[in-house]
Amino acid sequence: MYQVEPVGVVIPRDDDDVQAAVEVAKTRHVALLPRGGGTSLTGQTVNRALVLDFSRYMHAVLEVNVEEQWARVQPGLVQDNLNHHVRPLGLLFGPDTSTSNRATLGGMLGNNSGGSHSIAYGLTVEHVLELTTLLADGTRVVFGEVTPTQFEAKCRASGLEGQIYREVARIRETYAGEIGARYPKHWRRVAGYNLNELLRDAPLNMARLIVGSEGTLVTLLEAKIRLVRRPTTTALDVIHYRDLQEALESSQAILETGPYAVELTDKMILDLARGNIEQSHRMGFVRGDPEAILIVEYAGESDAEVKAKVEALESRRQRQRFGYAAHVAFGAAEQQSIWKLRKAGLGLLLGMKGDKKPIAFVEDTCVEPRQLAEFVPRFREIFAKHETVGAYYGHCSVGCLHIRPVIDLKTPRGLEQVRAIAEEITDLVVQFGGTISSEHGDGRARSPFLERMYGATLMRAFRELKRAFDPENRMNPGNIVASPGITEHLRYGVQYTTWAPATLLDFSGQGGFAAAVEMCNGVGACRKTLEGTMCPSYMATRDEEHSTRGRANALRAVLSGTLPPAEFTGKRLYEVMDLCLECKGCKAECPANVDMAKLKYEFLHHYYRANGLPLRNRLFGRIERWSRLGAHVPSLFNGVSGLAPSRWLLEKVVGIDRRRPLPPLAVETFTEWFRHRDPPALAPRGEVVLFHDTFVTYNQPAIGRAAVELLEAAGYRVVLADKKCCGRPLISKGMLAEAREHAAWNVDRLAPYAARGVAIVGLEPSCLLTLRDESVDLLRTEAARLVAGQSLLLEEFLQRERGRGLTLAFASHARKALLHGHCHQKALAGTAPTVAALTWAGFDVAEVDSGCCGMAGSFGFEREHYDISVSLGNRRLAPAVKAAPADTVVVAPGISCRQQIDHLTGRRALHPAEALRAVLSR
Repeated sequence: MYQVEPVGVVIPRDDDDVQAAVEVAKTRHVALLPRGGGTSLTGQTVNRALVLDFSRYMHAVLEVNVEEQWARVQPGLVQDNLNHHVRPLGLLFGPDTSTSNRATLGGMLGNNSGGSHSIAYGLTVEHVLELTTLLADGTRVVFGEVTPTQFEAKCRASGLEGQIYREVARIRETYAGEIGARYPKHWRRVAGYNLNELLRDAPLNMARLIVGSEGTLVTLLEAKIRLVRRPTTTALDVIHYRDLQEALESSQAILETGPYAVELTDKMILDLARGNIEQSHRMGFVRGDPEAILIVEYAGESDAEVKAKVEALESRRQRQRFGYAAHVAFGAAEQQSIWKLRKAGLGLLLGMKGDKKPIAFVEDTCVEPRQLAEFVPRFREIFAKHETVGAYYGHCSVGCLHIRPVIDLKTPRGLEQVRAIAEEITDLVVQFGGTISSEHGDGRARSPFLERMYGATLMRAFRELKRAFDPENRMNPGNIVASPGITEHLRYGVQYTTWAPATLLDFSGQGGFAAAVEMCNGVGACRKTLEGTMCPSYMATRDEEHSTRGRANALRAVLSGTLPPAEFTGKRLYEVMDLCLECKGCKAECPANVDMAKLKYEFLHHYYRANGLPLRNRLFGRIERWSRLGAHVPSLFNGVSGLAPSRWLLEKVVGIDRRRPLPPLAVETFTEWFRHRDPPALAPRGEVVLFHDTFVTYNQPAIGRAAVELLEAAGYRVVLADKKCCGRPLISKGMLAEAREHAAWNVDRLAPYAARGVAIVGLEPSCLLTLRDESVDLLRTEAARLVAGQSLLLEEFLQRERGRGLTLAFASHARKALLHGHCHQKALAGTAPTVAALTWAGFDVAEVDSGCCGMAGSFGFEREHYDISVSLGNRRLAPAVKAAPADTVVVAPGISCRQQIDHLTGRRALHPAEALRAVLSR
């Protein structure tokens, strides 16, 4: 919602760097903003300040004490990474944000985060033991628990630290009565400063006072935090409702059963999930078309214990007749999948197409859980009064629902809706004795309304505490106290305008090129590092510039006029886009389905038109042409291309790294073999077109032979169309006009087959899926869409036909297979058909979550990209392959993936066609 250009950014490697930055800021009288992952809601991690980004280097687990259950961590450590580190010890960090795969501990301490399991673990403040900080003047101070005697001694100290303690003592004495009277009785409050900590019966812990201060008091260097025992086992009961109100009313009965979590997701989010490539695969547990679901989780020491809890809930549900259906999940994998759908709620909402978005400025309210059924209808009445609707999701367990009105911030009407709704919702929350912020902090959205919640007296206390820690008002100024208006510094507003280039690719489905860029909402899912494919280059560099979000922001800066239009074809934007591997991981894994690969294709088309097309692009883009020529003399081609002088020349002149082996040409091409073979006389299951890609045709014809033999054994007559290269190499090199010619040629020849219902089966994922994706965007014709609808990967086709009665006889065996899916396959088709086909053939399949292999077509051959390509392959893929027993069959559908596996591990990976053909009974 907000955007402010920083004074500058410091990416510290260690405490000394932080110290230096703080001292320079003090000397130059510059504001300071400590930042983690930059994923805090609404854009609260922005300010006209020197930003300290801890996430790239200062992300270590410094120490873990298993017996006492605590850890010392740096502020840039991501929550999931901490939990991954302590999982083998049976421990975890209790508070769990929905952004846990990119939210840093420093950010969680800054916001006093809660999460789905706060009913069990409370807020972050309850897990902090000690904070090592730098004060605004650069003094290093450790804040933790102090006895009365120690507190008195601190008050006598000199310097800023002593002043802080003296002021804290005075504030406690002066405002004790008002704190007791005005602070919400419900514990789930993070609004304002934690002055209530001064009245606790327990010894004062100054670290707890600082938690939730959003960088306005100190700069965090290190935290000592409490860990908890990980539950032995869990289970989920997902209850379906035809009415949101029924879900709210039944939540109290559910809470009486002692759940570990109770999470609400409404129809708006579920509908958006159905349209999301990755999340749609997680929707199998949903029964019918509910208006809302409640995800109820139980934890226990045994399977029997959690099963009994679920059964007790189901008995109660049947008895009290709430919910029309329920889905129970005991398996860990299924539970994780359901939780991922719930955690994607925020990103799914912000990815809503069009200028109207569910905006976060009243979404963090909280009341007593028993009040929700009365509170939410009042909330909806305010929305209706201002002619908008909202999305509802969040933590029924603790009375915190994230409710977001759908508003267009680019219009005067939208800004007026924001002002009016914020004021009326604040009044409503105060009336219920709740809090306007319960886990996401105040920032620019809620700070302006703190006085309505606390009154003028406590706001004076907040200002005095701020002044005690930060006499010059340089620590993240304008947040919590002295805040600007809610509609100042907007990312989008009535003055926001964009221009967009005339595109070759079709962006109408996203609302145009600029709208496709604006689909990135800053949620930062592209900053995860432990799982998935998106974003490979960020996983390798941890540089914001090389995340999907960073590229989208750079593009948006040009399109919105922040940078001159000439920058659209400039060298700097090219550098930002360069490390995008075009894996399409973002198209599937980004909750908003930002397709950065598509945006890059279009950008490269314009960039090279303006700056000229390099020789290397012509070589890689037209690889089919050069392979066809080389196939006349394959032995000569292979011999010459393997010579050291040839490799040296290719590296110096073209930029193809000599360390990367070049794929040899086959002595006999696939089309030659196909032309001379003896096909079966009968084809009882009809015709199928095999889309023979360049690499099968000229480099690895054995894959094509295996596929043909497999299809013919299944009863099909295999035909080859008069095709050209799919165009993928051209597209990836920005040669869109030439790729469009290829697409038109192929569609003209494939459409007659598609019109007759004949399947078009491909072997190389990136090539076949070009027919389903880019060819449609390039041609924008009904014929292209018809071909796309009939285009299937081999494994998809076999599974479809199996459902229609296809039988294949496989030799009985019990071999294990390790599957690495191709990035485009994972993004556009999924690997489930490949797993199913291999399982059908008798393989025990393990699918490695290996991310991108790092090759990405020509990317891994290019001199400037070779090192990062190898780094990516060695992150997860190569170790998994090396760890697999020798008798495990390594399977990878993509030629790039197989090349990387061979190069980094020395093991040959099979295409699924080869693996299936090898075990086919003769």
